[in-house]
Amino acid sequence: MQHRNSRALALSAALALSLGTLAACGSDDGGSSSGDGGSGTTEPVTISVATFNEFGLEGPIEAWNAEHDDIKIEQKKVGTWDEAKENLYTKLAAGSGLSDVEAIEGDGMPAILAESDAFVDLASDDVEGRWLDWKQAAGTDADGRLIGYGTDIGPEGICYRADLFEKAGLPSDRDEVAGLLGTWDDYFATGQQFAAKMPKTAWYDSSGGVAQAMLNQVANPFEGDDNTINVENPELENVWATVTGNVDLSTRLPQWSDDWTAAFQNNGFATMACPGWMLGVVEGNASGVKGWDFANVFPGGGGNWGGSFLVVPAQTEHPEEAQQVAAYLTSPESQLMAYADKGTFPSQVDALDDDALTQDVRPFFNDAPVGEILAERAAAITVQPYKGPKYSDILQAFQAAILRVDDGSNTPEQSWKTFLSDVDQLS
Repeated sequence: MQHRNSRALALSAALALSLGTLAACGSDDGGSSSGDGGSGTTEPVTISVATFNEFGLEGPIEAWNAEHDDIKIEQKKVGTWDEAKENLYTKLAAGSGLSDVEAIEGDGMPAILAESDAFVDLASDDVEGRWLDWKQAAGTDADGRLIGYGTDIGPEGICYRADLFEKAGLPSDRDEVAGLLGTWDDYFATGQQFAAKMPKTAWYDSSGGVAQAMLNQVANPFEGDDNTINVENPELENVWATVTGNVDLSTRLPQWSDDWTAAFQNNGFATMACPGWMLGVVEGNASGVKGWDFANVFPGGGGNWGGSFLVVPAQTEHPEEAQQVAAYLTSPESQLMAYADKGTFPSQVDALDDDALTQDVRPFFNDAPVGEILAERAAAITVQPYKGPKYSDILQAFQAAILRVDDGSNTPEQSWKTFLSDVDQLS
């Protein structure tokens, strides 16, 4: 997620010049300033922006602050969404203390939209049509108020070990690999061919990761559009049966565990579902390992995993300036700079065909044109799971159920029954 190559550095520098121009154009019409009673001097308004993990906003913020005297941006960053979420909910309940602009992880937006009166409606002609339709819809409440400005998204392709494919007698060229893996049936069938030749190497990195990838293509995995919980539906049952029925193809390791990380270094697996931000994770964990590539395909069509938003709490003392800053930080120019710096893939329509993105090539992935591939993967997304207020809790229970099958402590039937019981307690 933190990958940065020489091309990205050059693009970042070029975008900084573009952003400087963009910031300068807005410097005379933004926000209010506090005066000193007529002495001719003013104090700038400081807009605080709270983020977590790596949004890649440091460059755009630096460019803004260099060009603006009336509004200054101060970033407050914590390590994880869990930290940010705890602070957000505590101060939201207190009615004060939040930053002027708050970052929200995508799975957290349903809860925000349920409390949308506590946030500023950010709808504006200036941003109309800026985002992919499904991204904008995920930031819009039931009354049509635009509560969240989209930052990044996580279009998914397939990372794979071309050298291990060759050893198994499978095609290794990325276009040929894409032709092999068009559906989930194709993906698992190819995995069985691989396993027959390479019994000591798993086909994919994690049962939980594959389950998440499949869930990302289900319109209502856990809840209906009215927030009614329904986990005994055919689509979810199919994901369950498919994943638990193919555990022989998995490492059986939890994603992000130490053993999972070590598997990158010991030929532990051959493929994994890769949203754009995962490419940096792969490169970091597999440092020194040759043979990785990235295919322009995702079983079943398109899928999105990840992405965030910026919102403006109604408790801010500077709603107009905060909205202006949020709009600037989610502009195509700002998000392209963030992509060049941190690999966060933009959700803005005008960014998806920009040379700064489409010409991004990664040497680690056999010079794969990852920017072009991810743009095509983003265009292939047609379904976004409905995420009601219980989505995160149910997802956690679902992943725990898969782990019980992976580690052999439960049969699929036993673990499914426990999952249903866990969900009943959430109702």
